[in-house]
Amino acid sequence: MAIGTPVSTPFTAESTALEVVAGIDLTGRRAVVTGGGSGIGVETARALAAAGADVTLAVRQPDQGHRAAEEITRTTGNDRITVAALDLADPASVAAFVANWDGPLHILVNNAGMMASPEMRTPQGWEMQFATNHLGHFALATGLRPALAAAGGARVVSVSSAAHLRSPVDFDDIHFAKRAYEPWTAYGQSKTANVLFAVEASRRWADDGILSNALHPGGIRTNLQRYVDEEELARLRASSGPAAPWKTPEQGAATSVLVATSPLLDGVGGRYFEDCQQAGPHEPGTRTGVAAYAVDPEAAQRLWQVSEQTLAG
Repeated sequence: MAIGTPVSTPFTAESTALEVVAGIDLTGRRAVVTGGGSGIGVETARALAAAGADVTLAVRQPDQGHRAAEEITRTTGNDRITVAALDLADPASVAAFVANWDGPLHILVNNAGMMASPEMRTPQGWEMQFATNHLGHFALATGLRPALAAAGGARVVSVSSAAHLRSPVDFDDIHFAKRAYEPWTAYGQSKTANVLFAVEASRRWADDGILSNALHPGGIRTNLQRYVDEEELARLRASSGPAAPWKTPEQGAATSVLVATSPLLDGVGGRYFEDCQQAGPHEPGTRTGVAAYAVDPEAAQRLWQVSEQTLAG
């Protein structure tokens, strides 16, 4: 497919993950879904399982993951659902997950995240949202690259957000050492980082046949918003231009599943999707589209280098 040719699909904002995956056979394919124990993560995992994939739920709370796995098996009939511990903010936990993985990996869905939290830092001093939403997933994906390459035609899915429109990555002060901490700015730059990762991963890993894309799932009420009260959420949605209706978790997982599985995206990488379509450029005054800074190839290369340096200590 020619560079820049927009991808369109028959699906919409109302489509569900199960509708998107209908007719797709993932038997013999292996998938990892971070944050697969709740919210849109569990619905993403359910759809992949319904299509026959072997699914690993990579979760911070294994008890919750096991409950989700049992429920996925009950609703899909697929008992090839496993649970593995993963704390994205802990490099040792990510390294252990990577070390324990054996064999090819066909689909990696970087879904877990935290939103607009109070100021928190990892033991390394990293701002927690950036550490969890970007650095942890970066370490996971790069660590699993041999498994992805071995799969042939693997896909890496980065769950970003329209909140990336709130902030580019501030390379001069990623971890808020100089500027005052602001929860939504921190969240926004971490979500921009998710898109930039997809851009650079597609470039670097093209020879391995690995496709990487990012997406906005839409507005969904899940425990992602545990740090945000209803009044603030309503105010923020109203201040950012017309807000789309809330989606169900099943609808929220649809774009993730599309990016992970649809043959319509064969050969497509480094793009940003929303409402099951490739997004166009962001237009001021709207909550849709992708910011130019989030798909800037120079920023994507710079972020990759900074991420490697940060994780190397």
